[in-house]
Amino acid sequence: MARLLVNGDTPRNRSERQFVMEGWVSLAPFEDLLGLSIREAADGRAVLSLPFSVKLAQGGGVLHGGALTTLADTAAAMAVKTWLPESVPFATRDLNMRFLAPVHEGLVTATAVLKEVDGRRFIVVVDLEDERGVKVATFSADFRLLRNAGGGSPPA
Repeated sequence: MARLLVNGDTPRNRSERQFVMEGWVSLAPFEDLLGLSIREAADGRAVLSLPFSVKLAQGGGVLHGGALTTLADTAAAMAVKTWLPESVPFATRDLNMRFLAPVHEGLVTATAVLKEVDGRRFIVVVDLEDERGVKVATFSADFRLLRNAGGGSPPA
């Protein structure tokens, strides 16, 4: 969870410290806003969840695809973070989301697994399930370490 140092509606100013992260594997302000939670994160794997509240519904009443994509991307990033030394900079280079079933209510869980590490490149896959165990989406992402950042070997 992030600790805000200013009102959350304050425009972002890069030259001012406006929030503090709780730790390397923790949620940023946007992820807190949506209600994400980290259930586990270790050894190239992360499990995050998102409760479907009314504010996350799209016009048809189902969970907005952007909320699901945020959950998946965040879970994938947390899996990468468990494999890197603290504060090594990286970014999502490419992502792919495939929606399989609508979410009408309840909790959605994203399980992310780091599948491949190749130099600066990290490939992660994520399965998203509703609370009944129905797979609602699959996600994959390609993360890249920023130039001059350290790397690692893939998990066993």
